[in-house]
Amino acid sequence: MYESFYGLTSKPFQLNPDPSFYFASKQHRRATAYLEYGMHQNEGFIIITGEVGAGKTTIVRGLLESLDQDKVVAAHLMSTQLDADDTLRLVGAAFGIRTRDVSKADVLMSLEAFLINMTTKGKRCLLIVDEAQNLTARAVEELRMLSNFQFGNHALLQSYLIGQPEFREILQSPQMMQFRQRVIASCHIGPMDVEETRGYVEHRLKHAGATGSPEFSDDSFEAIFKASSGIPRRINSLCDRLLLLGYLTDKKAFEAADVEEVAREIEEETRGSSSLQRREANPEDGWHDPRLSETDSDPTPRVVRRKQRERNNNGHEISVSSLDDMDQLLAGLNAWQFNERLARLELSLQQLEMINSTTLTLLQKLLPALSATDSEKPAGETS
Repeated sequence: MYESFYGLTSKPFQLNPDPSFYFASKQHRRATAYLEYGMHQNEGFIIITGEVGAGKTTIVRGLLESLDQDKVVAAHLMSTQLDADDTLRLVGAAFGIRTRDVSKADVLMSLEAFLINMTTKGKRCLLIVDEAQNLTARAVEELRMLSNFQFGNHALLQSYLIGQPEFREILQSPQMMQFRQRVIASCHIGPMDVEETRGYVEHRLKHAGATGSPEFSDDSFEAIFKASSGIPRRINSLCDRLLLLGYLTDKKAFEAADVEEVAREIEEETRGSSSLQRREANPEDGWHDPRLSETDSDPTPRVVRRKQRERNNNGHEISVSSLDDMDQLLAGLNAWQFNERLARLELSLQQLEMINSTTLTLLQKLLPALSATDSEKPAGETS
């Protein structure tokens, strides 16, 4: 909504991963190089880890968009707390193989036949597992077993496991020794430094069409780094709110004080959200946060409300159309939270689908047995 105010052609700090905004920091270049190296090796596992919001998914999506569809068949799946059999079925389904109402042995044979067929056509198969820290030990072992598929001297499947830092600890456990021997490269994406944070912000603004507006002072970049710890998604969230504040208060130049004010606002909202969640989880305990009042039910960030009051006190008026735009803007402030919840919901639905499939299989096996039992009953006897 604020793009026209700053003369931008697109929103520079959206929270959804967008490969077109990819910023090649030193660590992101290294991770990308490891993924490309894995493509040339066409065997084993490549491990990429990083904090939440470090840019792992953006790198993966960039890789997927760059692949030659005539040479590489890629399957991308999100991991959740599934057992080994369900993980295997998800892998098969990701490659388009029928896994419902099929035994594990049949899934394995179908998957191997598919991989061999792709290899004979001159295509390589790539499996990307996101959120790998959610994999159980048995699921990781199942993936390792898939790496045993070979056609002649060539491995049939190349796998990338992308996860949060705790996945590195999981891999160091004793039962993961055989898996570690299949890892050909591993890379951790850490936070950016101050200079890279500045380069990241300027890169995204330039890509969004910025030509001098908005302006950031030198100390504002240091404040952005301090508030975000150099994590890309946190930078996006902070800068997006900062540009929104500038739009609502007719401000196009930002200093460290502006960044710090918005950072405090976000931190207070985060604390308030956590407290509200605890209260909703335990409504019977009668807990009440004295900091919350009727005025705090207003969804407008307090820093924006304060700026609006200052603006009104100075004799400026806000038009009805501006208020309508403001409502739309504020409604989208936490859109990223809904996107993350939606992603978790999709994972839950996948898990539910697997459970339903298993239940259906059991019922189909049970019905013939019940029918046979009924047919053996004496005439006139009812169940």
